[in-house]
Amino acid sequence: MFGKKKQPPIKSLIAQGSCIEGNLKFTDGLRIDGEVIGDIRAADGGSILVISESATVTGSIHADHVIINGRVMGPVHASELLELQPKAKIEGDVSYKALEMHQGAVIFGQLRPTTHPELEEKPTLKLAANNI
Repeated sequence: MFGKKKQPPIKSLIAQGSCIEGNLKFTDGLRIDGEVIGDIRAADGGSILVISESATVTGSIHADHVIINGRVMGPVHASELLELQPKAKIEGDVSYKALEMHQGAVIFGQLRPTTHPELEEKPTLKLAANNI
């Protein structure tokens, strides 16, 4: 669509059955199917983090685009877009620029938008009928 940036490729995977203990820093894209006990932070620049249905994360999350369909116990910060799939369960506060939440997703915490849409200046619309 217009105005959308190309998503970075997912270059790393934590497979189902794997457990990582410690803080993680990644670039581009990361998919988690296993378990992570520690904070997850994306390096500066475009990033995408996918937490699948089978995944569990205990710790804070910081990335540009975050897609969750598993369980997160800790705060989530999505500087661009947070997508919560139907089986997402978050126990912690959530901050986001844009939010997409499917029916069935659950958040036990506060939702905090990082921007205030009512304060942003919106472009004026030009109707095609006025150009005739």
